[in-house]
Amino acid sequence: MEQLETYVKSLIPSRGSIVEEMERQAVRDHVPIMDIIAMEFLLQQLKLMKPERILEIGTAIGYSAIRMSQATGATVVTMERDEQRYEQALQNIQRVGLDSKINVWFGDALNLGEKLESLPYFDVLFIDAAKGQYQRFFETYEPYVKRGGVIFSDNVLFRGLVAETEVESKRLRKLTEKIKMYNSWLMAHPRYDTRIVPVGDGLAISIKR
Repeated sequence: MEQLETYVKSLIPSRGSIVEEMERQAVRDHVPIMDIIAMEFLLQQLKLMKPERILEIGTAIGYSAIRMSQATGATVVTMERDEQRYEQALQNIQRVGLDSKINVWFGDALNLGEKLESLPYFDVLFIDAAKGQYQRFFETYEPYVKRGGVIFSDNVLFRGLVAETEVESKRLRKLTEKIKMYNSWLMAHPRYDTRIVPVGDGLAISIKR
């Protein structure tokens, strides 16, 4: 499996010097950006959809917001609560010349929902933040996704722990249970048609009916 991943990664086209530098920074500084194969899969989905407006929960250093906007030309609204990463994201977005396309909001996403009430609906919602809060993020922001829009939830297989019968670490066990509950809740949601794809750390794709 590892050999296959290495092979697939070797075929991925260059992302440009700034984006590739961000990938190296993420490894060096342990910044949780999306797995590159999963990122490429997501971008292909977005290219098929041709979204004009994307909402992202969890900016980190701006990697996925930049890549989504570059791939589609979409306007992105993204939220980050860590001040240092927020500042890094602003710098990276400026460096790639996307300040007019990507709007970064600083603060806890659970407290920013009301700011969207005066904005148009989004074609896509991408959730990639605190895993224990996924259901609350979903419930807070899904009303701002238009009918036929798509919600992507990253990390829903959580290093494969969701399939383990016994997780030793108490902290990881609790988080794993939350993610499993989220997955079950999501699959049964009456307003969304959801499938989970085992790419990267697991990606849930939910289409709004």
